[in-house]
Amino acid sequence: MQTAQTTVDPAEIAKFEAMAAEWWDLEGKFKPLHMLNPTRLDYITRQIAAEFDRDLMADKPFDGLRILDIGCGGGLLCEPMARLGADIVGADAAERNIPVAQVHAEQSGLDIDYRFTTAEDMAAAGEQFDIVLNMEVVEHVASPLSYLTACQQLLKPEGLHICSTINRNPKSFAMAIVGAEYVMRWLPKGTHEFNKFITPDELFALLEQAGLNPVDRKGFKFDFLGWSWSISDSDMSVNYVTAALKPA
Repeated sequence: MQTAQTTVDPAEIAKFEAMAAEWWDLEGKFKPLHMLNPTRLDYITRQIAAEFDRDLMADKPFDGLRILDIGCGGGLLCEPMARLGADIVGADAAERNIPVAQVHAEQSGLDIDYRFTTAEDMAAAGEQFDIVLNMEVVEHVASPLSYLTACQQLLKPEGLHICSTINRNPKSFAMAIVGAEYVMRWLPKGTHEFNKFITPDELFALLEQAGLNPVDRKGFKFDFLGWSWSISDSDMSVNYVTAALKPA
């Protein structure tokens, strides 16, 4: 893959290349993401339904919508989007993720367009989408502003951008790094770098600089007693998600 300009961080890509085969192992290195995925999907589907006036009780509520999942990994979000009727493209800069995602989609009987590419290359090619899903990626890129600008360019006017990441504070360090990587050993040590975490206010400012209009933010809160995730209106201390629109 040749790129003239990219925000890809080779060291970050290497981390996910090493884990590629485990994407669909519910007890493997991506166990935290599998646990979080239903909550992510709840937020994503509600935002899309509200913005595009879709009935989530319909058979294929996202029929006619073109969606990009940038940093798609093994396809944990692409597959449910395809089942909801969307024309879904999954893109990832880690080459080894793509065949894993393709094989699983084929086994599931789903038609998903997976590509080994970057946001910048797709934007340069003039690709356009109704929705860009940008989940747990921005904390791994070399230049968040340049990356978010490419995501903005990939959206049609009035398109929807959904971005989740990790806050930067002592609690997020304790939970996302010490807890997840060293205590629970859910993730390999070094998966996250604390200085790359982004606060909600910082992310809103970056989205605005990239030409997007932030309209919502919520927290993903983990309940240790119930061992489950939920959406929180107020607690964005660790994981959180944002919605933003591209002006008409």
